[in-house]
Amino acid sequence: MLSLRHFRLRTRMILILGLIAILQTGALGQFTIRYLDSVLHEQIGQQAMRVAQTIAASPDVIRAVSEKNTAFLQPLSIRMAQAAQARFVVIGDEKGIRLAHLNPQRLGKSMSDDDTDDNSQALIHGKSYVALDQGSIGWSIRGKAPVFSADGSRIIGIVSVGYLLTEVDSIVSRHQLSMIVAITLAFLFSVLMALWFADHFRKAIFNLEPEQIGRMFQERNATLETVREGIVAINQHGIITTFNHAAIKTLQLPEDEVYIGRHITDVLPDNGMLAVLKSGEHHFDKEIWLHDHNLIANRFPLIQNSEVTGVVSSFRLKNEVDLVSRKLTRIQQYAESLRSQSHEYNNKLHTIAGLIQIGAVEQALNLIGQETSSHQSFIQTIMRATSDSILAGCLLGKYNRARELNLELQIEDNSQMSDIPPALPREQLVSILGNLIDNALEATLHHQGSGGIVTLSMSDFGKELIFEVDDQGPGVPAGDEDKIFTRGYTTKNKEGHGIGLHLVKQLTEHLGGFITVEPAEPSGSRFTVYIPKSLRHADSAVHGSEEHQ
Repeated sequence: MLSLRHFRLRTRMILILGLIAILQTGALGQFTIRYLDSVLHEQIGQQAMRVAQTIAASPDVIRAVSEKNTAFLQPLSIRMAQAAQARFVVIGDEKGIRLAHLNPQRLGKSMSDDDTDDNSQALIHGKSYVALDQGSIGWSIRGKAPVFSADGSRIIGIVSVGYLLTEVDSIVSRHQLSMIVAITLAFLFSVLMALWFADHFRKAIFNLEPEQIGRMFQERNATLETVREGIVAINQHGIITTFNHAAIKTLQLPEDEVYIGRHITDVLPDNGMLAVLKSGEHHFDKEIWLHDHNLIANRFPLIQNSEVTGVVSSFRLKNEVDLVSRKLTRIQQYAESLRSQSHEYNNKLHTIAGLIQIGAVEQALNLIGQETSSHQSFIQTIMRATSDSILAGCLLGKYNRARELNLELQIEDNSQMSDIPPALPREQLVSILGNLIDNALEATLHHQGSGGIVTLSMSDFGKELIFEVDDQGPGVPAGDEDKIFTRGYTTKNKEGHGIGLHLVKQLTEHLGGFITVEPAEPSGSRFTVYIPKSLRHADSAVHGSEEHQ
């Protein structure tokens, strides 16, 4: 036997709504017809009794009944029946003997001959009443009233007014037909509404079947709980609709609380999702601070019918991303160092080979000695200044990069950078220092040309790590000391600039430090970075920084 699951949603909804419509309209119609039948019987009975009372109270009828004047009452009863649209009007004396009847042959006979009612209520008790009786002409609704004498002292007769049930049923049938037509129209209207609602509902659920929605819901829940990224979703009112376990774990929230159904600001005040809900703009790979955690977040608005109906945010701890970034940074540093050394030594080898070929052996040996001496001297300077291999690798790579540009990177002899806190992210440190040196090399090359010098000084005395980078560039224009750290600000008409110094400032502030810029002697600029060893994060600067960018 086929079940509803074998039909499509549209067919199911039509069948269900149609069945409901049939049951509702059928039950309502049956009740209405029964109620109408009952009301009509009651109303016709009351009408028959009122007509009987009116005839019984007529003085002419009272006088004729007291005189048993059949000749007067017989035609009168026929006229009265026609006037009241009744089937018959029967008048009897105090013993129930007919004085007037529809059939003249029954005159003079007892009314009880064809009446199951003994008329005692009217003739003995003097009451008017309604009765359902079967007479000589069939079942009828009868209203009966006693006829009192002129002085009202005694009962002298009875009046019976009857309406046949066939006439009542005919009236009910006419109304019943109207009700059937109304019920049929209501059913057809319900079917049309079912068709419209089914189509509208399918469009609202993207033409998916209930089984498909159920399967997608299970897949969605399984996906949310298996991904390692935290996922949070809100509706257009800011109410949380999704909050997976990874989000709870990542943000270190209590796992025994229920978050779905709560407002997002009650759980994560500085979430930034409400701004996306208002603007409808996407946020991809944004570095933010949320619930005292440094995260990489994506935020995506849900748009339906050109209206933002919600926001979905996925995020992951930045230090997890940094695990990969740290390895990539080392590889990039090694690659840059090898590339610079390869390019530089190719040039040197070509020069040495040329000197040997022309017989200038002594000059070739001197060049080899100078090269070895300069490179070894820089390596020894780095080894004296720091024991951190990542920082040393970064500086060696920048040294080779400077030589490739025909510039010189010098480290002051009194530089010392050995007391670096273990908790200090090395990739952020080399990113700060590497961007400062690159910026200095580029400024020196464009202003000074070949032979320019960039000087680095490092100090780990006291409670701060201090890095000073001096270049021989044109210097920072007066009044632009703060503008140069703005994202996109540059004095060069080339793409890809205006990012390095902005990144340096952001990373420095994230580590709780600050950066200054001042003129250098005799020309150029001096950038000084101060990073506290205690790594006190400047919450006011970075907490929710993404919302201020």
